[in-house]
Amino acid sequence: MSESTTRPGPDAVVVGAGVSGLTTAVCLAEAGLRVRVDTCLPVSKTSSVAAGAMWDPYLVEPLDRVLSWSAASLAEFRLLAGDPQTTGVRIRAGTHESRLPCVEPAWTALVDAEPCAIEDLRTGYVTGWWYRAPVIDMPDYLDYLLRRLALAGGWLQRRAYVSLAEALTEAPVVVNCSGAGARDLVPDHEVAPSRGRLVVVENPGITTFFCDDTPNAEELVYIFPHTDTVVLGGTSDFGVGELTEDPLSARAILQRCMAVEPLLRGAKVIGERMGLRPLRSQVRLGEERPGSGQRLLHNYGHGGAGVTLSWGCAREIERLVLGWG
Repeated sequence: MSESTTRPGPDAVVVGAGVSGLTTAVCLAEAGLRVRVDTCLPVSKTSSVAAGAMWDPYLVEPLDRVLSWSAASLAEFRLLAGDPQTTGVRIRAGTHESRLPCVEPAWTALVDAEPCAIEDLRTGYVTGWWYRAPVIDMPDYLDYLLRRLALAGGWLQRRAYVSLAEALTEAPVVVNCSGAGARDLVPDHEVAPSRGRLVVVENPGITTFFCDDTPNAEELVYIFPHTDTVVLGGTSDFGVGELTEDPLSARAILQRCMAVEPLLRGAKVIGERMGLRPLRSQVRLGEERPGSGQRLLHNYGHGGAGVTLSWGCAREIERLVLGWG
């Protein structure tokens, strides 16, 4: 989508075209606003493309608001899973398992998780939970959001901002969904990048997801099956903001995942994906009034849960913009 020179100016500008920005733009556009998404990167190059992605409140606080946002997103994804060919969203069964005894995560209640029987755990794991949750094919899903935004009258513009003050000259309402970029754009030095890396392989017949939930584990292990592919992860390189290839790291991801799931041995590697998780002590979602007639809202700092929180946070931004409370 591109901006037409004859198009009226926007009622709202959303800065950032990752999953948080696109979902927020869809909500505002479907509520009747003229919405433009300004992005310095094509959607296909955003960090959201590199998300696993599965509904999973990971690396994000505060817990009470995270659970509320996650529940709202879960309801939306369950609806979208009714048409997986269009949306890229599917409901899969699977497990979170731990190599150490640990307390059941608070979010498991949202998906009616059940404890795994000892004999059903993977080798080396001592506890775990079985449940069903959305697994999202991110390239397909982001394309779906773009189509939905266009149907609602929204559009994209390639635009890089040095500061949010620049964006505030473009529309009366600006929503900052800049992710890891918020560190410099706001600026907010509480935001820190965490580089994530995953490997995509051809699906050898895997239908259930797996995620290592061992407390304080040094390495990530997750297996998210789609249809023809499986996403394997991963890494969380705190403080690293460069997206550089690393064959050794990719090979280590494969080895960790093959140790858990033997079906992956010999699976053809399709490629790698990398992105930056925007870590922050807490999600920043709220509004400030920088000047007369100006409204600046923030929706960033989602850690490793941008997809999981996307609809819940976007709906809250919608309520704030429209004055619903």
